[in-house]
Amino acid sequence: MSVATAFVFATIEVGQSARIWESVGLDLGVTEFRGDAQLQQGLETGGVDIGLGSGPSMGFHAKGAHSVAIASLSAGPQDMALLVAKTGAVKSVGDLKGKQVGVTTAGSLTDWLTRELARREGWGSEGMMPVALGDLRSRLAAMNNGEISGIVCEASAAYQIEADGPGKVLLLFGDMVKDFHAHVIFASESLIAKNPDLVRRFLQGWFKTVAYIKSHKAETVAIIGHQLKLDAKIAGESYDHETPVMSDNGLFDPAALEVIRRSLKELGIMDRMPDAKELYTDQFIPVKL
Repeated sequence: MSVATAFVFATIEVGQSARIWESVGLDLGVTEFRGDAQLQQGLETGGVDIGLGSGPSMGFHAKGAHSVAIASLSAGPQDMALLVAKTGAVKSVGDLKGKQVGVTTAGSLTDWLTRELARREGWGSEGMMPVALGDLRSRLAAMNNGEISGIVCEASAAYQIEADGPGKVLLLFGDMVKDFHAHVIFASESLIAKNPDLVRRFLQGWFKTVAYIKSHKAETVAIIGHQLKLDAKIAGESYDHETPVMSDNGLFDPAALEVIRRSLKELGIMDRMPDAKELYTDQFIPVKL
């Protein structure tokens, strides 16, 4: 998975606790990365076979990467927030013009959201300067030391940081971006060619777990709250906010794909606007339980 702190990625842990992965004949080995770029490198080198990453990373396949998006995990970025220092100088989005904002890696969801916010503010995609700092701990330390003016991170983590004292949630990106795929599942092309049944079984396990999550709130909140080190109240609120946009069958939304393909060029991530079919494969979707 591209990061360890995303609520939706903790679906893996829920599936393990509910023995759903076992039911589809899989024993998962989980590797955590510091962002989408590192995840894509892992897929490219064969270090991992299946990855949980972001919608904007679908552009890596259009640029020649040997991994491809195989299913959508979620719609808009309801689980992403812009966090600033509670006692810092930034009081509104306008205060961030020309400032540095901490993101995971270049080309990641956090990078995309930073550039898209600047573009929507009328500053151009370089109106805020994304600084790739890797994991949340590194980004938070840089913000607390005054090296950067804010960070983009998972909303559940942001609200926990706010509750603990040092940060303040400035905005939720789900209020800004509507048609989108914040998170998707990737697979290496070699795995798809050699063992498509394994890919199908993974997707069966994933979406069986999503169905379990949506019908077992108490169990899910307890598991994910423990996994992400969230207060019970924040874990429960995150569940209410984020589960409605989790996909039930992996299908990609044409309107969301249009936003992603257009933005890859607008934000300078690619030098052209790729065709939608360059971004994903529909070989395994919709997933039927």
